[in-house]
Amino acid sequence: QVQVVESGGGLVQTGGSLRLSCAASGSISIISVMGWYRQAPGKQRELVAVIYFGGTSTYADSVKGRFTISRDNAKKTVYLQMMSLKPEDTAVYYCYVESQYRGSRDQTWGQGTQVTVSS
Repeated sequence: QVQVVESGGGLVQTGGSLRLSCAASGSISIISVMGWYRQAPGKQRELVAVIYFGGTSTYADSVKGRFTISRDNAKKTVYLQMMSLKPEDTAVYYCYVESQYRGSRDQTWGQGTQVTVSS
């Protein structure tokens, strides 16, 4: 079983910065994908950014140039550096981890961390 723990959300003013972290633990041989999704009130959950084992990353168009995703494979941790935050970035941010262990694949979601950007 895989567990993920998120941290780093909070309240920030427009133009400010926040850094989210997500650490995975448990039955893991390799983590193929780590990333962040978000869900604003009344909206569907959407991809923010993901990073693959080799380091390739994908971003939503709305965050390109402002957010940076990175990972530390040794620590099984993914980070999301968010800069130039806008009110429309307000949402619950969920960590996502896709891992493998003894031939089986797991997809694990974090409990979510609130990010609120005030105007």
